[in-house]
Amino acid sequence: MPLDTGTVSHLSLVAEGDRDDTVAPPAQPSVDHGVDLGEALRAARLFHGMTLQDVADATRIRQAYVEALEDMRLDELPSRPFTIGYIKAVAGLLRLDPEAAVARFKLEAHDDAEPLRAPIGVHRQRDPRLGLLLAGGLLVGGAIVLWNVAQRAMTHDAEPKAQVASQAAPAAPATSVPAQAGGAVSLGAPLPAPAESTTPAPYVTPGLEAAAAAGGSADAVAAAAKARKEAEAQAAPEAIANLGAPFKGKGAIYGAAPADSAGVILQARKSTSLTVRGADGNVYFTRWLSTGDAFRIPRTPGLVADVSEPTSIDVFTNGVLTGRLSAPQTQLSKLAPAPAAAPAPGRPAAAPATATTPRR
Repeated sequence: MPLDTGTVSHLSLVAEGDRDDTVAPPAQPSVDHGVDLGEALRAARLFHGMTLQDVADATRIRQAYVEALEDMRLDELPSRPFTIGYIKAVAGLLRLDPEAAVARFKLEAHDDAEPLRAPIGVHRQRDPRLGLLLAGGLLVGGAIVLWNVAQRAMTHDAEPKAQVASQAAPAAPATSVPAQAGGAVSLGAPLPAPAESTTPAPYVTPGLEAAAAAGGSADAVAAAAKARKEAEAQAAPEAIANLGAPFKGKGAIYGAAPADSAGVILQARKSTSLTVRGADGNVYFTRWLSTGDAFRIPRTPGLVADVSEPTSIDVFTNGVLTGRLSAPQTQLSKLAPAPAAAPAPGRPAAAPATATTPRR
């Protein structure tokens, strides 16, 4: 007789030892779990075995905000942007889709376009230093105003007192002068002058009398004395130890050739300037002579020599040293030797002079 299996079309027989009694693990709640988003978040938190404090520590959100979010007490939460940020952080921690959680929140909690509110618990405080600065400024300003008012009051009170004192002071009685008959007034002898009013002796400028006697000022007298001393020094011939020494060329020789020379050579003992001009003022020669340089004077009449330091020029006449220049400007014709006179008949000619003193 066939076995009646009823409506069972397939029967799988399992042995007693091969039966699997294990229970499948429950699935994680999704964002759509429960009646609202808060219940879905609570179910996901409990599924992971986390407490409210664990969620707050992991997301850095206050525990009160996490609890209000699960209970959907939106009036205890900050403004909408902050709440959306909290939902994303909690959903990400509980392995839910943050965007899906935000979308469900927007469906369940409509936006009333309320203004932004600061998170609950944040207290705005002003900087106490601003108040201190404002108070200090007010005190300083008040002190300045009071000082000005006091100064004006003191000045105003001082002026009437001065006027009253001047009015109360009695006028000095006029000195009465006894009048004689006929209206004439007799005056007494004048009083002597006080000791401190004596006239001091006049100041006498030193040298003023000598200058007045000389017909000029003291500076003019001093200048004249200096010029006189210089003239005396120039007039006195300087002692020259090597007079009569022969001329020796120690440097360049300028001027005329020996055949055209007047017999006089000017040689520089040390560096100096020499300028030779003609009678018409034209410059024939000008140069800064170094030590040893010489200038041979030509026979041109009327030449004048200008030197910066006369004592720096030695004068050689007919080849021997006869002296030095004595003035900054010298007529060169006075330095030329005089022509020798013709000897008288029957008399021997005089020996030529070896040195000629320049005529002045």
